[in-house]
Amino acid sequence: MDDARCDLAEGVVFEHAIPVRVYWEDTDAGGIVYHASHVRFFERGRTEFLRALGFAQADLAADGPGLLFAVRRLEIDYLKAAKLDDLITVTTSVCDIGGARLTMKQTLTRGDDVIATAVVIVVGITREGRARRIPDHVRTLFGHPPAPSEQADAAPPKA
Repeated sequence: MDDARCDLAEGVVFEHAIPVRVYWEDTDAGGIVYHASHVRFFERGRTEFLRALGFAQADLAADGPGLLFAVRRLEIDYLKAAKLDDLITVTTSVCDIGGARLTMKQTLTRGDDVIATAVVIVVGITREGRARRIPDHVRTLFGHPPAPSEQADAAPPKA
């Protein structure tokens, strides 16, 4: 995963994990989890991550101009096979936050075995599909400081 970095060296402020049972609908004819099912498992993990922080996606979407998270990039490393009836865990954490961008690391495990890892970049958008900065109260819950104001970024006036 060279292009989408997710360095957790500084420590994780909030990490969330959910159990997911592998059903027939998740597998191929041989009972092995189909590669696209990993995407659904990761989506469930991100949704429950937000819910654990007190955010229902419907409420975020309805507030003011709305805040929706759209996947911009998803890189998955498939490391081991998961099989029918396995109980796997989806773990989600935030690595980095830009103005409207959120980089998350996700891991699928079965016991001590890592099944797959993913780095997901999502962007905040309004209901109309325009970019939206991630609000400070959301950034803070993810363990990141408020975004610098545009005025603070401006060059000082010339004397």
